[in-house]
Amino acid sequence: MEEIDIKDFLGYLKKFIIPIIVAAILASGASVFYNLCIKVPMYKTSTTVVLAQRNSENAASTTLNDINISQKLVSTYSEIVKSKLILNQAIENLGLNTTAEKLSKHVSVTAVDDTEILRISVEDGNPEVAAQIANEIANIFKKEIVNIYKLNNVNTIDTARVPDKVSNDTTIRDGLIAALIAIFGVTAIAFIIYYFDDTVKYGEDVEKRIKLPIAGKIIKSDIKTRSEKDELLVDRYPKSIVSESIKALRTNLQFSSVDDGFKTILITSSNASEGKSFTASNLAVSFAQANKKVLLVDCDLRKGRLHKIFGIPNLNGFSTLLTDSITNLKKYISKTDIKNLSIITRGVYPPNPSELLSSKKCKDLVSALKDKYDIVIFDGAPCNGVTDSVIMSTLVDETLVVVKDGCTPKNTLDSTRESLEKVNAHIAGVVLNGVNRKIAKYYSYYGDKK
Repeated sequence: MEEIDIKDFLGYLKKFIIPIIVAAILASGASVFYNLCIKVPMYKTSTTVVLAQRNSENAASTTLNDINISQKLVSTYSEIVKSKLILNQAIENLGLNTTAEKLSKHVSVTAVDDTEILRISVEDGNPEVAAQIANEIANIFKKEIVNIYKLNNVNTIDTARVPDKVSNDTTIRDGLIAALIAIFGVTAIAFIIYYFDDTVKYGEDVEKRIKLPIAGKIIKSDIKTRSEKDELLVDRYPKSIVSESIKALRTNLQFSSVDDGFKTILITSSNASEGKSFTASNLAVSFAQANKKVLLVDCDLRKGRLHKIFGIPNLNGFSTLLTDSITNLKKYISKTDIKNLSIITRGVYPPNPSELLSSKKCKDLVSALKDKYDIVIFDGAPCNGVTDSVIMSTLVDETLVVVKDGCTPKNTLDSTRESLEKVNAHIAGVVLNGVNRKIAKYYSYYGDKK
């Protein structure tokens, strides 16, 4: 069983703040509505009687033995009060439209501690009827005790009065209870999701958990994209919060390699659809905007899509170049509309991608590109299921692993890390993609457009 980190869970619970608040409001609102609009108001009143045996010869004297006998009879008398014998007579005398079974649910008898006093309470929707029933039951009870026990030992202390307040008004209490139940309910659901959710999430101690540094966090974009061309946010919306995230990633890479320096970067991920190509494309644009001569290479020979993002034909690409002479390199490099940025598309799908990438020609090609450009970014294939990016990681200076916040399973990322470490790849770190800006508390004064 995995140990639960309370701090991590509390951070994860922040995502459920709005659902918790909404659930609490709805639950308390429903409770208040029920109490005020549906719940029938009830009125409660009571009469008290005392059990004290009266000596027929000397009415003023009552012995201690008489009191003890009366106290022992309290529990018996309590049952007699709610018996059909008493209740049916009360119904008949008052002309009530009910039965003894139903009436007994609204009648309660309690004994005052250490005394022979009984309190007969009645609850009814009509306050006057409640008082009538309580007094009538007490009167009938006194008469029946004489018939049953031949004792005249029941006397009324207080008669029931007509109540002026509702006895079952629990609106505030029920509202608070409903709100608390809703809060605990949503929290319990959040805990279950958290416990069984094995994905990498922002806010956790990711570096400790996956044993990889965080190279950058890319905030989830709220800009509507109609086509893959619109994914170049750093170029189209350079002041957006997403673009600032990419530029921060560029800066982190530059500072982390200030001593060793780097010219070639591989961008990969564990699974497809984690934002690998989006990250590679925008990072390339970011370096180009920093006056670096940049080449973006699509080495995902299976499903690469950089040609769609940049709107460039895919006739001659990286796969074709690997079967051609390096001297023909120029005809495979395409200029983009972005200053300082060129691209090599993936080319046709080859039958042997892994063999091409592991060839000596691929190694020589990477070295040749490294000499011609300031930065060469390779958009690799996902590591889960294929070895293409593992092979490429041995040919480049740095490798970045893109992780989609809340989607990438930790065990899958662990597998990716282990695969790269086995070939001694230099992993620059993890890029958390699609981080919710509210959760990350990452706010910017920049606008979303130029």
